[in-house]
Amino acid sequence: MSECSFQPPIEARGLGGARVLVVDDEAAVRRCTVRMLRLHGAEVVEASGGKEAIEAVGRETFDVVLCDIMMPDADGIEVLRAIRGRDLDVAVVLITGVPSVATAVEALRLGAADYLCKPEPMDSLCKVLARVAQVARLARARREALSVVGRAAPEAGDVVGLDGALDRALGSLWMAFQPIVRRDGTVYGYEALMRTGEKSLPHPGAVLDAAERLGRIEEVGRRTRDATASVVDSAADGVSIFLNLHASDLADPELRRDDTPLALAARRVVLEVTERASLDRVENPSGAVAALRERGFRIAVDDLGAGYAGLTSFTQLAPDVAKLDMSLVRGVDADERRARVVGSITALCHELKVLVVAEGVETVPERDTLLGLGCDLFQGYLIARPAEPFPTPVWPRVER
Repeated sequence: MSECSFQPPIEARGLGGARVLVVDDEAAVRRCTVRMLRLHGAEVVEASGGKEAIEAVGRETFDVVLCDIMMPDADGIEVLRAIRGRDLDVAVVLITGVPSVATAVEALRLGAADYLCKPEPMDSLCKVLARVAQVARLARARREALSVVGRAAPEAGDVVGLDGALDRALGSLWMAFQPIVRRDGTVYGYEALMRTGEKSLPHPGAVLDAAERLGRIEEVGRRTRDATASVVDSAADGVSIFLNLHASDLADPELRRDDTPLALAARRVVLEVTERASLDRVENPSGAVAALRERGFRIAVDDLGAGYAGLTSFTQLAPDVAKLDMSLVRGVDADERRARVVGSITALCHELKVLVVAEGVETVPERDTLLGLGCDLFQGYLIARPAEPFPTPVWPRVER
């Protein structure tokens, strides 16, 4: 590939508008590749080595990176690893004149889009890059679509990138707080909600999914507990702080220690465990909950009415508070069946001396209907959106 001759293509072959980074320490090879890709309509940036490529990816966004493997300053595998730590969607194609099974396996493990051997015919190379550029664009569009509906998550092959994304999420983690108010609109408590600045993990569910896949769920739980504990004392006297637990957090011995910042504030803290999660993998969940109660924590079941566990988790947790899933709350004023279900659940919880929180209240008619159905506490955008501690709630006039 040190020399090249070609005719300008009649039409672009899928590379039109694609941003491509070409990385090769052989100047003649790099220049030839760059010229051909530009003739095919690509916008091309070149780098003469691995370190220069890593810097370029840190500054700019690319659809494809075409990278030589054998380079003196940082090889192609190092470049791929660094890219995956920053961008989960860019397609990386590695090319080498000295192929090996071990290198190919490692490239695929790190999420390389393709592995080519020199000399690769220019026409074939352009077709490969056009294909993976389209895949990269689709991946970005898919991630954006999932983010819009609140379901974004990195792809299965992006293990290294996922680990880097989780590191960045934990490094930028902070807690927002949403008020929970009584029937008269006074503040009963605030729910602590995890937030991060990591765009590839745009909501708490994505962070938790990543942590589960990487075996780092315990780390995330501890970080959120510490971040919450650091601001508990700044809440007004008598105000409770609600904090979500992953089911597996119940097995974390750190949660049952007496000297952690959260344990020192235990009597102000309500630990929420979602009914959507199974407690099957937690050894003796009832015992774990009893140990938390001994330290002063109260327990809440979250998402009541939406979980698959039925009454099993409710019985094991013996909660002080039950939070109705927002799917039951949404539109309850206009749905008689939904209202009957909420009324029945609320009455049964009251018989068990369990407070009921209506979560996800967005309209005055919803709020007024839930008041009539006997709900004790209210949370949702009608009252306040989550914000840094501690937003003042709004309580619109109750219609009589």
